[in-house]
Amino acid sequence: MNTLLRNQLVNMAAQQQKRNIVIVGGGIIGCTTAYFLTRHPKFDPAQHTITLLEASSIAAGASGKAGGLLALWAYPECLVPLSYRLHRELADEHNGAERWGYRQVGCGTIGAVVKKADLEARSQGTTTSTSNLKEPADTTAAAPNANLPIQATDNSKHEESKDWEKLAKQDTAATSLLSESVLPSDLDWVDSSLVQSWDVMGRRGETETAQAHPFHFTNAMAELAASKGVDIRLGAKVTNITSSSGSGGSRVDTVEYVDRNTENEETKTIKDVTDVILTAGPWTGKILPRSKVEGLRAHSVVYEAEVSPYAVFTDIELPSDWTPEHRKQKGQKRKHRGHVDPEIYARPFGEVYACGEPDKTIPLPETADKVQCDDDQCNDLISYIATVSPVLASAPVKAKQACYLPQHVRFGEERGPLIGQTSTPGLWIAAGHTCWGIQNGPATGLLMSELIFDGQTKSADIDKLDPKKFKV
Repeated sequence: MNTLLRNQLVNMAAQQQKRNIVIVGGGIIGCTTAYFLTRHPKFDPAQHTITLLEASSIAAGASGKAGGLLALWAYPECLVPLSYRLHRELADEHNGAERWGYRQVGCGTIGAVVKKADLEARSQGTTTSTSNLKEPADTTAAAPNANLPIQATDNSKHEESKDWEKLAKQDTAATSLLSESVLPSDLDWVDSSLVQSWDVMGRRGETETAQAHPFHFTNAMAELAASKGVDIRLGAKVTNITSSSGSGGSRVDTVEYVDRNTENEETKTIKDVTDVILTAGPWTGKILPRSKVEGLRAHSVVYEAEVSPYAVFTDIELPSDWTPEHRKQKGQKRKHRGHVDPEIYARPFGEVYACGEPDKTIPLPETADKVQCDDDQCNDLISYIATVSPVLASAPVKAKQACYLPQHVRFGEERGPLIGQTSTPGLWIAAGHTCWGIQNGPATGLLMSELIFDGQTKSADIDKLDPKKFKV
């Protein structure tokens, strides 16, 4: 082989090794993908450029307003064991216990019956708390959960109440793991006199539920990725992804985005792109409509309270004629019939997180910082939780918030996340994780790094999540 030909082959090999990767979205999936790309054995900062574009700020959407529950009984099964293990390994490597509050937690479901006499006694102050509320912790290390713009919904026209709609955290397989037990003695922030049942989630003697503070975890992943050279651009709203045709066919070529930090929101372009990874959560469907990824709004509240580490699913039966005070003042009836099912998670950094039912009343806005929060829905949640927890009834509420969960929906059914290359070469997608994005973020990030650099996944079989199976 002559010298000229050898040099040409070397140059061709070098060109093939070069990657200009653009990640769209700065939530948990985008940040873990950026992290694991920079930790892959084949990553070479001299050959590989990684840019992460986020329309608002890191963890501005569901990744910053989630509960942060991690569980071996989550779904889909092809991601969960790997991701649960990676959470532990990441915490061990990067001091996650202090940095993002990684810890094991107890988890179960309470069945509670609240009678009219209980509510009257509570309002008269004759019922004492089952535990003393500690002084609120220093929240300087906690996430800056500033209240979002609030929109009150006029429900005065709705004379009929509705059943509570559950978030689908517990699938059939998870529910089958419930086993009866006595309410734990250290679960002292729930009024035990009202609790009829306590079912433990997971197998006895095994730790199958853990926790990470989602805002801190997502930001830590972003910071660790940036420390290895990832260029993170905030206020960068992607508006167009273009393809070009070559000898090998059509593939992605450029990414256009609006720089929201400039006075006139200037349009900028990243050229010579080799790979685009869509990790934009519910906004993925806005960028790539054929993905069928859409948003489902969910409300939550965050309390300032230091309580024992439990994640509690609830089934609370309330008196039929009882109406929360905020609705009574508006001349409204209670929104929900019979039972309500808020989820309550004790969190690190002196917080308790609680989330309510989803709704589709307000369409997905253009960016995460424009999400509207319904004050009445948050107050419903606070009122319902107060009926079973005197501790939380007296705790300050530090945030009322809403976010949109990313759902991959086909024919009206939620189909789980999409992970892999689309029908367009160089265009990848990792989105649609619903309420398990924090749990499954590390596995998704690792698997995406394997797909990019190895051409296949090695750590798990995720064939059923292949976007091309859904004609994406």
